[in-house]
Amino acid sequence: MNKTLSLGAQFPDFTKKAVVSIEKGKEFYDLNSEEIRNSGKWMVMFWWPKDFTFVCPTEIAEFNKAYTDFEDRDTILIGASTDSEFVHAAWRRDHEDLRDLRFPMLADTSKSLATELGILEQNEKVAYRATFIVDPQGTIRWVSLYDLNVGRNVKEVLRVLDALQTDELCPCNWTKGEATLTA
Repeated sequence: MNKTLSLGAQFPDFTKKAVVSIEKGKEFYDLNSEEIRNSGKWMVMFWWPKDFTFVCPTEIAEFNKAYTDFEDRDTILIGASTDSEFVHAAWRRDHEDLRDLRFPMLADTSKSLATELGILEQNEKVAYRATFIVDPQGTIRWVSLYDLNVGRNVKEVLRVLDALQTDELCPCNWTKGEATLTA
């Protein structure tokens, strides 16, 4: 049984290979949690179960379409799965919707980060569709978990990020620009 890290927990420290390009010789980068914390920005890390599947590229492409929306919110966007950096790179080269990604694809080949986060599916040992919003201090402020076969809603991730960044009381269905509540 998984014990998923939840609200108020510190996001685990990590150093992982990530695919940042499909240009020969510039594909890989060592991404680490310290670099992200030192940026003073928020982080959204979203996980998918497997590369070269059907639902996953629809989500990844949708996050990529919203990349500037995350950037405008001082948020580092990272995609992740338990596949290797070589599989990520091959998938990016192979799939038209993934060639021009603007965020890194983190490779948790050892499954250590997925295990620490508590998002590893027990039978196949792949990550659930998990999304973490982490504040600039490294504290987890929102967690969303989906079953393997259901894609998530990127607009909802942005809506929650907006609400968290107000640091105010936000009512049901609140969207950026609307009034917040006073106690």
